[in-house]
Order: sequence, then structure tokens, then C-alpha cells
Amino acid sequence: MKQHAQMERTPFADLDRQPREMTAMLLAALETMGRHPEIRRVRRTGMDAFRPAPGWRVLDAGSGAGDVARWIAGEVGPDGEVVALDYSAATIAAAIERHDGSNVRYTTGDVSAIDLPADSVDGVWCERVLQHVDDADLAIAELVRVTRPGGRICLIDTDWSSLAFDGVPPRLARTVVADMHGRLTPRQVDMGRTLRRRLVGKGLRDVSATPVTCLFADPASAAVVLPMVNPRVPEEAWMTAPGVRGKWFSHVEEAGARGDFLAVLTIWAVTGTVG
Repeated sequence: MKQHAQMERTPFADLDRQPREMTAMLLAALETMGRHPEIRRVRRTGMDAFRPAPGWRVLDAGSGAGDVARWIAGEVGPDGEVVALDYSAATIAAAIERHDGSNVRYTTGDVSAIDLPADSVDGVWCERVLQHVDDADLAIAELVRVTRPGGRICLIDTDWSSLAFDGVPPRLARTVVADMHGRLTPRQVDMGRTLRRRLVGKGLRDVSATPVTCLFADPASAAVVLPMVNPRVPEEAWMTAPGVRGKWFSHVEEAGARGDFLAVLTIWAVTGTVG
């Protein structure tokens, strides 16, 4: 996942520029996140709407460690192909290490300037990438350009502005969430809920949009997906005032011990047909 240099990047969006230890931690976090039941539920919702057919050539734009690309390869079968594209060379190297022999081709590239001909794929999957780019509409235009008429596009992204907590002091939670945007979470906090409008604006047909509310009923589960609940995220990555981080984790831990911790986050799965 790229992207150009003006905006301050989250570590996930600038993975190749992180120290080696941080890169390893982030790659492990991506892999663990992909196994989380709520993320799997989001992906299943998207896949049910995307419906890749046998023989399709599919672009996984922002493919991470390639787990979804390999899943799609199973759906399109031996006559199909998946192009797994990610901006991070370290991520692509990790994906190649995990390759299972399926029909996936791994490559580095920019979702805003895709090195593929027009109308060259039957479908595009793009998951939790657009929240990191500087110009989502430019990236979506590229996804549309490379997709043949009648092909399908599935966009999945987060509405970080929907993030809410219970069991912890509300004012403290609001402070932590506000201070983390642009550092631990992307600046484009509303990306998920804008996807439907963006696809309609690009002329796609049969656009469907499904909000999936992810529920995390204990801190350990939440920490897999929500960086501000993960105590392993280094203190220097935080942007809060002195003392806030310690106070926050103390309340999170207490809520977990009481059994009344709750975090909710909406992730959107949006699909449409090109042409």
C-alpha cells in the first residue's frame, strides 16, 4: 500500500520505511488480524457479494501477506489467476514465503498507478487500502480502468469515525481516539462509508453496500484489530499527552477484568459492476 509523501503515514502505510523489528511486528499483526473472527466475517461478506467465478483473472490490490489472494485463487480455480499487488516489498516477500502453490502472481506496485493494461482483469478486490491513499478517487479510477466491462469490483474499508468504546471513561476514550487518528489509524477516518458514493460516481452498476459492525467484547480480542488497545504498540507511536496512555490501559484492563469492556467498529463491504 502506498502512498505519496505529503501526508504523515501510519506504520502500516509506510511499512518498508520501518525498522526491521517494527516491520516484522507489523507483518505478524497483519497475519493475526486476518485470522480474527470479525475480520473473517467482513471478508466473507465481501466475498459473497464479489462472487469471483472459475477462470477469472483477479487483481488483489493491496494484497498484504497474500492470504486473501490465495483464497480467491481457490475460487477462480486452475484456469484462473490472481495478481497480488502491494506497494511494500517486505510484504510481498512475506507473501511469497507463505505461498501455497496456488495460481497467484505476486508483484509490487502502486494502486494509484497500476502497471496493467485497461480491461485486463475480470475482478478487483481492494481491502482496507484506500483509507491510506492520498487520493482514493484516483486509485478507484485505476481499479475501474483495469477491469473489463461487466467485471466486478469489491472494496472493503473501515469507518474509523464509528469506533466506540464502553466500560471505560467516555471522555478518555474520545481523547485517545482523536489523538490516534493519523498516527495509529489513518487520517481518512470515514473512508468505509464513502465507498458506495465513490463507485456510483465512477458509473458502476448494481452497487451494493453492506456495513459490518465488528464487536470486540474483551481487550485481547480488540487489540488484534485496534492499535490503541494493543499494549505492544510502542509508546513512542502514541500522540497523547504524558500519562494518558498509562491511564487508558489501566481502565481497559479493569474493564476487561470486570467483563464489561466493549469496542465496536464498522467496516464496509461495497461491490459493483463495471460498464
